Amino acid sequence: MSFYTFAAPSRFYQLAGWAIPWLWAAAIVLAAIGLYIGFFVAPTDATQGESYRIIFIHVPAAWISMVLYLAMAFWAGIGWAFKTRLSSMVARAIAPTGALFTFIALWTGAFWGKPTWGTWWVWDARLTSYLILLFLYLGYIALTEAIDDTRRADNAGALVALVGAVNVPIIYFSVKWWNTLHQGATVSMTAAPKMAQTMLTAMLIMTFAFWAYAFAVVFMRTRAIVLERERDAEWVAKQLKGERA
Repeated sequence: MSFYTFAAPSRFYQLAGWAIPWLWAAAIVLAAIGLYIGFFVAPTDATQGESYRIIFIHVPAAWISMVLYLAMAFWAGIGWAFKTRLSSMVARAIAPTGALFTFIALWTGAFWGKPTWGTWWVWDARLTSYLILLFLYLGYIALTEAIDDTRRADNAGALVALVGAVNVPIIYFSVKWWNTLHQGATVSMTAAPKMAQTMLTAMLIMTFAFWAYAFAVVFMRTRAIVLERERDAEWVAKQLKGERA
């Protein structure tokens, strides 16, 4: 087995089909544990009170949305540069999930901002650049769906995704580069966490739950795209016949 063993759409289809039930199970179990710890075990914040608990959804969604965009740009670029069919399919499959997590982070951030800042929205660097991330996701989806020719659509989408990738570090470093209302990073790879251990545990568990969900739905969507694009291949007919049997 080599690095390219599952690069073929047919092999990826089988691997993803095996992994999806396990990913869904992990997402459900981890989400239940994370929400229980976050909403019933973690202590009340001394400054923000109960409203801070939205971080157990807001922060993991924000993290994942940015990483998914970079993953989408990476696979779209690989598909563009090396003409690998599966790479472009994966990029397309990632986009709706990334847009969903971006919307969730914006929505929960607004609900967190109202009691904390006294307003639903401010046009500071972090929030504005993050809103641009949602527009980039939607722009990629709209562009790839608007072009009938699959290869041209993949290439055009790859260009948008790669250019838009510059926005991700802007989002991350915005609180350091500019004087923003948004708070700095609570969890860092280079410093001790600025929250209670119970809070951190709940947030990390929710992050793993969201990742399991993201992989599950991306794999499901990729399988659907594979069947659509490879519908004339002999292996698709055999696969569908075996699934109906």
